[in-house]
Amino acid sequence: MDFLRNLFSQTLGLGTQKERLLDDLTLEGVARYMLSERCRRVICLVGAGISTSAGIPDFRSPSTGLYANLQKYHLPYPEAIFEIGYFKKHPEPFFALAKELYPGQFKPTLCHYFIRLLKEKGMLLRCYTQNIDTLERVAGLEPEDLVEAHGTFYTSHCVSPLCRREYTLSWMKEKIFSEVTPKCEKCQSVVKPDIVFFGENLPARFFSCIQSDFLKVDLLIIMGTSLQVQPFASLIGKAPLSTPRLLINKEKTGQTDPFLGMMMGLGGGMDFDSKKAYRDVAWLGDCDQGCLALADLLGWKKELEDLVRKEHASIDAQSGSGSPNPTTSASPRKSPPPAKEEARTMEGEKP
Repeated sequence: MDFLRNLFSQTLGLGTQKERLLDDLTLEGVARYMLSERCRRVICLVGAGISTSAGIPDFRSPSTGLYANLQKYHLPYPEAIFEIGYFKKHPEPFFALAKELYPGQFKPTLCHYFIRLLKEKGMLLRCYTQNIDTLERVAGLEPEDLVEAHGTFYTSHCVSPLCRREYTLSWMKEKIFSEVTPKCEKCQSVVKPDIVFFGENLPARFFSCIQSDFLKVDLLIIMGTSLQVQPFASLIGKAPLSTPRLLINKEKTGQTDPFLGMMMGLGGGMDFDSKKAYRDVAWLGDCDQGCLALADLLGWKKELEDLVRKEHASIDAQSGSGSPNPTTSASPRKSPPPAKEEARTMEGEKP
């Protein structure tokens, strides 16, 4: 009975504190809140949409998305390329795709550097990313700033549960670019980068960090994600009821039914348009443009543009390449899936 009482209380907003902290449900209102004393700790939740302007495809765009361009791999269905059962039997398509999308071939976007700027200003509590392109690290975020919810390319392991030998990034890179399926030197099983496939569990760090982070967050900024992959999508419901939530995305998302969301343990959905809306703001469009607009309102625009130019020039100098990244310009244009705990769902968005 207590469980049901608490469930309905949370679902219907009974006996809870819903303080409105934004003076206006607009980007301008969010900017004013960020400049106030009330906003000290920001969590960013990001997906593939923040990396598209770097040249990395998202997953679902009808003609340019990753899943729309996998015909050459002759998969039974597009999502199979990221499913652990299929990978163990047929690893070749994944490694062919990995060569195309391998970390180190792309530069961070303006959006990545906006998150870096939040860190430099002492406001970033954590960045939770669904991406495995490592561009958050390249942009200057440290491991402690990040929760790489869907894993990382930095390490790899033998898939055999009796072996699990670890391999380095350089070892894996050499195998991928020589077009050799990586095999364990000890047992000859396939070696897989430590990224989370469907059918695997998320890293333990994901679950340990959310226990403390979301109790003290003052603002959620959600960018470039359709919020369909669980349990990542449920994070929007972990923040206190008064915490404002800003979505920067091509379309509105996360608007699950509040009652069903609570029943399924997914937390409260976003509410942008109803008469009861009090904390959710949607800025629709390209993620880089959204971050630039917010930076402008915060008085950070020039600082952000200068940071992008400086960092991209440094990357070009290190690589010996003078070719510009799509996002090197300060006027921006308009990524895929090791450990213990709750598994990613096989439904909804893939990865």
